[in-house]
Amino acid sequence: MVRGARQPQQPTEFALKEIMSSGGAEDDIPQGERKTVTDFCYLLDKSKQLFNGLRDLPQYGQKQWQSYFGRTFDVYTKLWKFQQQHRQVLDNRYGLKRWQIGEIASKIGQLYYHYYLRTSETSYLNEAFSFYSAIRQRSYYSQVNKEDRPELVVKKLRYYARFIVVCLLLNKMDVVKDLVKELSDEIEDYTHRFNTEDQVEWNLVLQEVAAFIEADPVMVLNDDNTIVITSNRLAETGAPLLEQGMIVGQLSLADALIIGNCNNQVKFSELTVDMFRMLQALEREPMNLASQMNKPGMQESADKPTRRENPHKYLLYKPTFSQLYTFLAASFKELPANSVLLIYLSATGVFPTGRSDSEGPYDFGGVLTNSNRDIINGDAIHKRNQSHKEILTFLHCCCFPSLHPGDLYPFTRKPLFIIVDSSNSVAYKNFTNLFGQPLVCLLSPTAYPKALQDQSQRGSLFTLFLNNPLMAFLFVSGLSSMRRGLWEKCQEYLRKINRDIAQLLTHSRSIDQAFLQFFGDEFLRLLLTRFIFCSATMRMHKIFRETRNYPESYPQLPRDETVENPHLQKHILELASILDVRNVFFENTIDDY
Repeated sequence: MVRGARQPQQPTEFALKEIMSSGGAEDDIPQGERKTVTDFCYLLDKSKQLFNGLRDLPQYGQKQWQSYFGRTFDVYTKLWKFQQQHRQVLDNRYGLKRWQIGEIASKIGQLYYHYYLRTSETSYLNEAFSFYSAIRQRSYYSQVNKEDRPELVVKKLRYYARFIVVCLLLNKMDVVKDLVKELSDEIEDYTHRFNTEDQVEWNLVLQEVAAFIEADPVMVLNDDNTIVITSNRLAETGAPLLEQGMIVGQLSLADALIIGNCNNQVKFSELTVDMFRMLQALEREPMNLASQMNKPGMQESADKPTRRENPHKYLLYKPTFSQLYTFLAASFKELPANSVLLIYLSATGVFPTGRSDSEGPYDFGGVLTNSNRDIINGDAIHKRNQSHKEILTFLHCCCFPSLHPGDLYPFTRKPLFIIVDSSNSVAYKNFTNLFGQPLVCLLSPTAYPKALQDQSQRGSLFTLFLNNPLMAFLFVSGLSSMRRGLWEKCQEYLRKINRDIAQLLTHSRSIDQAFLQFFGDEFLRLLLTRFIFCSATMRMHKIFRETRNYPESYPQLPRDETVENPHLQKHILELASILDVRNVFFENTIDDY
């Protein structure tokens, strides 16, 4: 039992009299019906206590919370079935209202959503969607507006916000648009009826979700001009297959930290556009939960280990340095053998305050983390026997909270795959591999051409290439919409390009072995091929002419065999020809350098 949670008690006799007072004289109530109400109150109280106890569970670590989640699921399953089986008695004797049934369903939807966050298994999103949909279809909250209780209306508004998040993650954009309209009407009615202080906050929620669903710079259209919803999760044919006999590492991606700390980027429910896109790039297409063997919170037998479908992920929106380091340490500690930890940093760049005579891991700046007031105190700065430079470095790290390359050095004791999307990504270019483990850093451009329409608020172009390379290619080519048939044709050609990029990497004689160590994992293989496609596209594009406009990597890729390979350049020109945008690319790229 989580600290602070108490065992639920049976309802008192007085409470039962109050509960059943509307159903007639107490003596007239059959004993069986009295027991039904008593059992329902017990399950309801126990479910609430277990649910409230979830917030006391540690957010990191993958084992401490499972048994507690399992007990909570069991109680809510019993409660849901119990109210279904005894609905008439509960209506007559308890006065069960439809919004109370909706609250139970909403809690179960929240459980499934949080189980998805804990496990990264997209199947649980479908279960959350099922319960949220049932609430809407059966109008469980329809009578709330007739009661003069603003707190009940807020429950309804929060339900809509949670439902929208699940639909966004499942790419159910048509449902999202309907929900946004309904939420807008509910907020208008709420603010009209009650003189509340949270009107601005709820209107901000509407603005955020509206901006979020409009973040994609390109629309794919059917023949009737309706928008096609595209998914960017890993499909069965998504990653290029390995050639027979190809020698690559056997590492698999087990854990990922997805960190978002960009100023002014569109976000909804502590999920920025960049975080949302990277999250989907590290997941497979959802399956129906019914096809899986496990129940939430239950372990399979030890003699039947199963491969996790998706890498486990932590989503950290504007974390402090201490929070980020705590989650990093937890992931590092629990990383299984022959596994990879991925760190994705989408954050504002923090640059060094002055010149340095050395080129150490703290001399090039880093990326922004949130301020941590706890470390700005006299005790933290009490250091003895340190040089003047060491003290200055310490003060700089405390007063300007940022994550430097050197902060990640302890975690390079295990295979580490880093993606940095930042205006100071090059700070991670001069990494030092101290422990000989596989280590790769993919680094975004530090600036984009002025001629390119500024899309930074709607997400980074670099991350868009890693999530949806065709959409990014269309955007840099000046296209804002495309017919479905042409889109599918280009996607098929892009799969061919990815296969050829995979061959370029594995056939290269001068490539650093770290890249090949990671190439056995489907997710990392797809990220690497998309990174090379992104870099090659930008190098061929006529407006990307400065060095800072190009992605970089650590270790460096052999350019002539990868990002500047003539065979790959020919493919990119062919893709541009299909789209009739060949004029925005150089024809003889190598001669133009």
